Amino acid sequence: MKLLFMGTPVFAVPSLEALAKEFKNIVVISQPDKPAGRGQKIKPTPVKEKALDLGLEVFQPEKKKDLENLVESLSPDIIVVVAYGKILTKRILDVPKFGTLNLHASLLPKYRGPAPIQRVLMAGEKITGNTVMLVNEEMDAGDILAQEVEPIHEEDNFYTLSERLARKGSNLLVRTLKDWIEGKITPKAQNHREATYAPYILKEEYRICWKASALSVEGRVRGLFPNAYTFIKGKRVKILKVKALKGEGVPGEVIDPQNFIVACGDGAVKVEELVSPKGKKVSAKEFLKGYPLRKGDRVGE
Repeated sequence: MKLLFMGTPVFAVPSLEALAKEFKNIVVISQPDKPAGRGQKIKPTPVKEKALDLGLEVFQPEKKKDLENLVESLSPDIIVVVAYGKILTKRILDVPKFGTLNLHASLLPKYRGPAPIQRVLMAGEKITGNTVMLVNEEMDAGDILAQEVEPIHEEDNFYTLSERLARKGSNLLVRTLKDWIEGKITPKAQNHREATYAPYILKEEYRICWKASALSVEGRVRGLFPNAYTFIKGKRVKILKVKALKGEGVPGEVIDPQNFIVACGDGAVKVEELVSPKGKKVSAKEFLKGYPLRKGDRVGE
């Protein structure tokens, strides 16, 4: 059986590794390499790096027509998609006789879209999970083959939850794929009336809005880790960890400088970890040694 794996970011790597242990004839398609880091050097996608480590052939078409032509020429028996980054056309979906399967990091039909892990944390959800579904032409709307629930821990942020869902999802994917090929699964249609969406994170969402509730601020910091930021004494500072508390004050006001507690629109948060303006990860206590605050000071301005 010829399997075509389509994926791009770190989240997809465990799935590729797991599939490579079970299937011998795998070809990989990933998004084109892009510049990254301060030097903006061209860097291969995580999936491409892993595929090459595994000795697999990798393709990176840039245009839709080139992708369609490539898939047709490869003529896979089944396609597996994990965070590839593009919606597949009917022409592609018509190629594999066993269809196209997708691992999605939410309990569909909840949180359809490209940012389910970020959005579920930002919403303050207590549970999430993985879904393996059949891909159709609509975004994350295909029939469900398998699901697995995963609790969200209080200390979870985007990195920790992503890593856990990626690892557990890879096992679910392999099990489901085998059962699907053997005809042991009956697809289950999604209830589209219950669908919610997880759109791309907008650039302006990374800036903390102190007028929001304390729980909302905490969810944003967790979901957008490590890139949520605010301004402190005119300097842009990334906030890595906060804890929602009771408290009152003008949004953005420092109401307890010794413990770095900042008032929100409803409640307050205790800032616990940051990235200093010098680029170093520090505790709130360490940060305040170099950038002391007074009661009544305002952050976010």
